[in-house]
Amino acid sequence: MLVLDTSVLVYATGADHPLREPAVRLLRDVVAARVSATTTPEVLQEYAHVRSRRRDRADAFAQAERFAELLGPLTVVNTRDVLEGLRIWSQTSTLGAFDSVVAAAAIAHGWEAVSTDRSFGSVTGLRWIDLASY
Repeated sequence: MLVLDTSVLVYATGADHPLREPAVRLLRDVVAARVSATTTPEVLQEYAHVRSRRRDRADAFAQAERFAELLGPLTVVNTRDVLEGLRIWSQTSTLGAFDSVVAAAAIAHGWEAVSTDRSFGSVTGLRWIDLASY
């Protein structure tokens, strides 16, 4: 199972960028059931926020809704994930608190995280896929 970070969703639906094609390819693989993927409600919230800065809220909602349906059931982050994520964050100088919690949830489930943020690669015990290599 893959856990998708916000960056994957943003690049998949954004303007031309070198990371757009790998993001679209990954989501096509999910649609075709070649890979299994999920994300968290918080990732979808962040995606909607980012999307709404460039598009209207109706568009951001529609895109986030499609991702929720495609990637459901969503992975619910629990207290243990938050605490472990904050521990990871406290020991990592480059990964933000939000992404550290995503990493902790992936580790807890034994899943791989997919992101453009190379800081995920510094998290001990996390299997991480750089979107650029997908």
